[in-house]
Amino acid sequence: MITQNSACLLSGKSIWCSAVIKLIDHISEFTGKLAAWVFFAIGFFICYEVVSRYVFNSPTVWVDEVSRIGQIWGAYLAGAFALKHREMIVIDVAFRRPDTVMRKVIETFSILVILLFCITAVWYGYGLWLKSTLRGHTTDTYLALPKWFTHASVWVGFALLGLQSIAEAVKIWRDGVPADDTLQHEI
Repeated sequence: MITQNSACLLSGKSIWCSAVIKLIDHISEFTGKLAAWVFFAIGFFICYEVVSRYVFNSPTVWVDEVSRIGQIWGAYLAGAFALKHREMIVIDVAFRRPDTVMRKVIETFSILVILLFCITAVWYGYGLWLKSTLRGHTTDTYLALPKWFTHASVWVGFALLGLQSIAEAVKIWRDGVPADDTLQHEI
């Protein structure tokens, strides 16, 4: 039987491990809710642009770029939230029962693939961000925003997703694979 102490890959102390996982979960919750508010703001900005353009015949110069940057940040900030709530695409034709060891192994493998991709994206994304920051690159638009702001979303978002991946892998072995409610209705 795997205990909480032996399942914790981060430390031999289960209290420390639980606190770190809880912190990662809280950060993912916060960034997911922040992403939702960013998308809400984008909707408000676009509605404002439509009224400004077609009712008052006075289009803005900032809505398009701010909305695109908001969409980029919102998407990357929502990744960890989606993983935490198990809202990513899951194909479980062969391993439907969540209480088997094989399902835990498959889930862990899937999360490790996500983690490997996150490490790669953080590595190259951080390099791109650092390059644009040091060289002072800006967007080729009227606002001329610094490119480091949009480039930061890549490595920040994937770093958050990577942390949540580690937390989910530990939770799989500590707490088990969560049962999918839709599967319970089919069985």
